[in-house]
Amino acid sequence: MGITTVQATIMDLSKKVSVSDVFLVDTGSSYTVIPKKMADRLGLKPAKSQKFSLADGTTVQRNLSSAIVKLDGNEAATTVVIGQKDDSPILGVITLEGMGLMVDPFKRKLLPMKLLFG
Repeated sequence: MGITTVQATIMDLSKKVSVSDVFLVDTGSSYTVIPKKMADRLGLKPAKSQKFSLADGTTVQRNLSSAIVKLDGNEAATTVVIGQKDDSPILGVITLEGMGLMVDPFKRKLLPMKLLFG
């Protein structure tokens, strides 16, 4: 599958502070990852710590918080991983689904998804 990136804005829950960056869209990643520098600018505080398995099988520990993600006119509050110094910005599938979006692998774009009720 090709690589899909998007410009996204991340806000603290009060919407008083925001930062924008290019995020890799990763449907294999559950949560959105916010690099540490960005999380610090937003004033995000860890709510809990969680272990994650990486694609190569290694396990890492990261803190979780909440933030608002805005892209292409869509906005949603979501759980985010507070990354460490060298972690890249990643838009995860839980955030995408919360916004009702999916990845078109052929056009490498985000599209509205068919939502189910019940």
